[in-house]
Amino acid sequence: MPPTPSGRDRRTYDPNRTRRALIQQVEAVTDAAHRLTPAQHALPSGLPGWDVHHLLVHIAQQIDAIPRQLGRPETDVSGLPPSARAPQPPRAAQGLRAPQPSQAAQVSLSRWALSTAACAERSDAATREEAGAVVDGPARVDQAVADLEPVIESAVREDLLVPLEAGPMRMLDFTVSRLVELVVHSDDLARATGVRVPLDRQATAATVRVLADALAAKAPGGAVEVRVPPFAVVQAVEGPRHTRGTPPNVVETDPLSWIRLATGRLAWGEALEGGRLRAGGERSDLSGELPVLG
Repeated sequence: MPPTPSGRDRRTYDPNRTRRALIQQVEAVTDAAHRLTPAQHALPSGLPGWDVHHLLVHIAQQIDAIPRQLGRPETDVSGLPPSARAPQPPRAAQGLRAPQPSQAAQVSLSRWALSTAACAERSDAATREEAGAVVDGPARVDQAVADLEPVIESAVREDLLVPLEAGPMRMLDFTVSRLVELVVHSDDLARATGVRVPLDRQATAATVRVLADALAAKAPGGAVEVRVPPFAVVQAVEGPRHTRGTPPNVVETDPLSWIRLATGRLAWGEALEGGRLRAGGERSDLSGELPVLG
């Protein structure tokens, strides 16, 4: 079980910005999928045992995870007070059960990120199985997008709880987790094929923050300041907490390098040698805490 996160673990995300970011990133990766040649579908994806076809199927699975979760009978209206709830259509139209306060602790974004390694084998198997059955990767992405469009407003509701294996998660947070997946795999697709896949700024910001907060939850403390300008600053690692002046232990990198470091796409030493990472201070080596997303 991953460590129990706290503090920045409960960072909030704006529903309207999240919806716009989701739309933009889905459109970007869909457009890129349709610009691939048949030969590019067979290229290695950079992920173990997957070619680009596998990657496209996996991207489609991340998109249609949203309508799939919203359609589950266990999806429920949370116990939030009425003033904090989003406007709701009639119950018959929602297909949701009567409001019931959740008894289980909600799964946070940090906890989700730190739990992904435990689900990696299952996710890999599901991707391989579907990739073997699906012939047209871009068409599979199109179908996922078509399923997403009718539920795009519900995708960012804060008053819905969706069932995960570890417990209930706010629908808005679950959608942010899909943004993380889409940004990470959009970058995978671009690096594997050479086809440009733009990363939406808001989607990138959310991804950087989720991964930074997950690091702070995995290695709690205040000895190291981790900076990913302009999107995130967190403190992590046990030791003396810095309060004034220049921190003695600082790690700083750019957003894309941080995303690759935090997901195992870029090695710590490689980032240092290539000038993509600055780390100063005796406690600043975070290689033992990375990646945070499996």
